[in-house]
Amino acid sequence: MLIRPTRRRFLASAAAVPFAGLARPLRADVAEMSISTRQIEVLGRAATVYGFNGYDGQLGFYGSAGDRFQLGMQNDTDIDVITHWHGQVMAAEGQDRAYTGGGALAPGAVDQMDFALTPGTHWMHAHQLSEQALMAAPMICREADAPDVQEHVIMLHDFSFRSPEEILADLGGSDMHGGAGGMAGMDHSGGGMAGMDMDMGGMIHANDVAYDAYLANDRTLADPEVVQVEAGTRVRLRIINAGTATAFWIDPGVLQSEAIAVDGNACAPLQAKAYPMAQGQRLDLMVTIPPQGGAFPIFAQVEAARMRTGIVLATSGAKLERLDDMAEVEAPHVDASFDAGLRAVDALPDRTGQMAHLMLGEEAGYRFTINGKVHGEDTPIAVKVGDRLELMFMNMGMMMHPMHLHGHHFQVVDVGMGRFNGPRRDVVAVPPQGMVTVAVDLDKPGSWYLHCHHLYHMATGMMTEVRVA
Repeated sequence: MLIRPTRRRFLASAAAVPFAGLARPLRADVAEMSISTRQIEVLGRAATVYGFNGYDGQLGFYGSAGDRFQLGMQNDTDIDVITHWHGQVMAAEGQDRAYTGGGALAPGAVDQMDFALTPGTHWMHAHQLSEQALMAAPMICREADAPDVQEHVIMLHDFSFRSPEEILADLGGSDMHGGAGGMAGMDHSGGGMAGMDMDMGGMIHANDVAYDAYLANDRTLADPEVVQVEAGTRVRLRIINAGTATAFWIDPGVLQSEAIAVDGNACAPLQAKAYPMAQGQRLDLMVTIPPQGGAFPIFAQVEAARMRTGIVLATSGAKLERLDDMAEVEAPHVDASFDAGLRAVDALPDRTGQMAHLMLGEEAGYRFTINGKVHGEDTPIAVKVGDRLELMFMNMGMMMHPMHLHGHHFQVVDVGMGRFNGPRRDVVAVPPQGMVTVAVDLDKPGSWYLHCHHLYHMATGMMTEVRVA
C-alpha cells in the first residue's frame, strides 16, 4: 500500500497509518472515539483484536501542541477496560483510570475526557491483559517546533493467536490485576515459565513468551506497509513499542538516521547503527532519503533473537524486494548503553532530593517483585508535591525490566557510569544485574503506578505506587 507524503499538515500524515478495521457506529451525542473489536489478517489467518478507534475508523488520536484531549471514549466491547494515556502527564486521576481505585470503563459506558495534551510521541493502551490483544493505539501531539518534514507512525506489536490468559497460564503465573484492577487470587504455586528454573542457569535471557508473529502497523514482513517518500528529503518516524513482552532494535539499514526524541521528549541528536526500544518506549527517528531514491526497509528486530518486522520507505517507481522476517544474526540484549549516550534537551535543574532504592527481583512461580514484594504486599513511596525524588533501580534478576512511572517524565541520571544529564523518559530499561537511577520532580498529587512494562511481569506483581500528597 502506498501512502502519499504529507509535509505541511500533520493531521493529513496521521491518516497514513494504515491499521486495519473500522469502529462500529458511535453514539455521536456522547462519544467521538470507541474501544472496539476489529479484524486483521496475520500469517494468512483472520484474527479478532481490539482498537481505540476514531469516528472515521482511524486508530488512535492525533493533535498538535495546545490542543486538548476533549472527547467521549465509548467502550464498545464486552469487557471492562482500564484505560491508560501513556506519556500524557496532564491526565489526572479520574481521567486516566490506571491508578489504585480507578475502576474500569464498563461495556457500553462512556468516559468524558478533557485534559491538555502533552506534546510528543505517546500512546494509549489497556492497563490489563487485554493490551496483548492489540488494545492500544498512537496518541500523538505534534510539537510546536516540529520540523516541517513528512512524518509517519510505526506501531510495533508482538502477536499471538493464544489469549493473554493462556499465555500467562503457560508461564506459570496468575493475574493479580485482572477485572477492574482489583487483586485476583495470588496462586504462585505453578512453575515459572512452564516449570523452568527462573534463573535460566544464571544466564541473561529475554523473550519468555513465544509469539506467532511480530507486527509493524498490523502487518508482517510477508506483506509490509510501503510508505511513499520523496527522494532527497527527510522523514520523521514516530516509533512506538507496544509489544507487551518484547524489546526491539530499530535498524534503519543504509539510511542516514539520528534519534531526536525518546518517550516524547527531545534529546540532543544521536546517530547509531541500531536503536534499542524496551516495551512501552517511543523513539523519534529522523532518516534521510538518498537523492537517487529507492526502497528502504526499516526493520524492528526482536531483542536477543533473529525475528523481525518492519515497514518500507519507497520513492516512486522503486523496485520492492521480498524481505526475510529472520535476520542473519541475533540482535544483542537491550542494555543501558544507548541511554548513556543520550542527553536531554530540557534537563532537570540541579537540586537535592529523596532517594528510593528499588530492588527488582524474580522468584519461582513466575513471581516478579520490587523489594521482595508483589503489588498489594508492597509499601508505596510517600512524597509531597514539589519534592525531587530519585529512584535507584537495582536489577538482581536475569531479565531486563522496562520500568514506567505514571503521570510524570523523569530524567535518567546514572546508568552505573557516574552522574550525567541523560534523557527525559517515562520508561527506562534496567538491564540484568544492572543499576539505573532516574530523577523526577513531583508536580501533582495522586497515586501514580510505578511498574515493569513487561505485561506479564506487571500482572504477576512487579508494581508499586508513588503517592504524592
